[in-house]
Amino acid sequence: MRRAVNQGVRILTAFDWPLLVLLVIMSLLGLTIMHSAVGGTDWRFAEQARNFVIAFVALWIAAAMPPPLLMRLSPYIYVIGVVLLLGVEFFGETSKGATRWLDLGFVRIQPSEMLKISVPMMLAWYFHRNKGNLRIQDHLVASLLLIVPFVLIVRQPDLGTALLVFASGFFVIYFGGLSFRLLVPPFLAGAILIGGVIYYEDIICQPGVDWVILHEYQKHRVCTLLDPSVDPLGKGFHTIQSMIAIGSGGIYGKGYLKGTQAHLDFIPERTTDFIFAVFAEEFGFYGGIMMLVLYGLLIMRGLHIAMQARTQYGRLLAGAMAMMFFVYVFVNLGMVTGMLPVVGVPLPFMSYGGTALMTLGVGGGILMSISRYRPINQ
Repeated sequence: MRRAVNQGVRILTAFDWPLLVLLVIMSLLGLTIMHSAVGGTDWRFAEQARNFVIAFVALWIAAAMPPPLLMRLSPYIYVIGVVLLLGVEFFGETSKGATRWLDLGFVRIQPSEMLKISVPMMLAWYFHRNKGNLRIQDHLVASLLLIVPFVLIVRQPDLGTALLVFASGFFVIYFGGLSFRLLVPPFLAGAILIGGVIYYEDIICQPGVDWVILHEYQKHRVCTLLDPSVDPLGKGFHTIQSMIAIGSGGIYGKGYLKGTQAHLDFIPERTTDFIFAVFAEEFGFYGGIMMLVLYGLLIMRGLHIAMQARTQYGRLLAGAMAMMFFVYVFVNLGMVTGMLPVVGVPLPFMSYGGTALMTLGVGGGILMSISRYRPINQ
């Protein structure tokens, strides 16, 4: 009886209130800008409102699960996720040139979304299990655990989700004790590669030049990023119109529901990947700064929870969840401002979509679970 009462109290007090307040504010802001992006309360607005309800239910369930239970489940959730990715590889459904969905008969799922959570959970479990005795072999095993789902998702192809999965797992490995000196060579190689692409743009972006490691549409995205004007009505249209919308918002913005670029249908994907362009046009530079402050507070709260966590597993997983939010925001804003290629990464709690909101809700719930957890012997 006493145990049941304690469980009931935990369920009712599972929320981290500073984090919950931030998420509620951002959700209300997301619904507000979605109302503007669709021009009213049509089916997309209604579905997004339903998606928020489902996401908060998922958040509550995750928040009510104590970290020891999450840790025990981590290897099983990871294995199930990888098996489902293999199912997509061999039996997946293809839509718009990408094979990302798996029909289980009673439900159709996108397993790659699951890996955004299960990969950092698995790696946090692995480092917690080997804490105090980490060797270079342990980092190699952790890298393998990360690379397997990353490669399977890239093959779908879904570069945006693959990058998010890789980032969430990488931060666990880094926070787990990876020496910064080992990261210097890859960073230098990446800088040299980017510099070479920019310098030889006129040659390598010509039709017929095969980039080998990238699909043709991914090559076009990179080349369009370097010079959107080469295809202003095709591959460069998204980026150009997004930058026009952001610039036309000025300092104060045009006002709510008064964004011409959005409401005259110049901004493609204005309810999903490019919703920030809608927001910036209507609320201007100050509105954009306000949104960045909210995201900054969300990420800082997540990192604070990581620093205060009582276990190695909690510290690593909370840090990964906080940095996952950061990568979402960084990549999306880089896309809409023309600083990064368009890779299909939504803006957290703003972009339309139930699957991404569910993932973000679970991530927020995990942070709350870690925040509220107090070991019995303390």
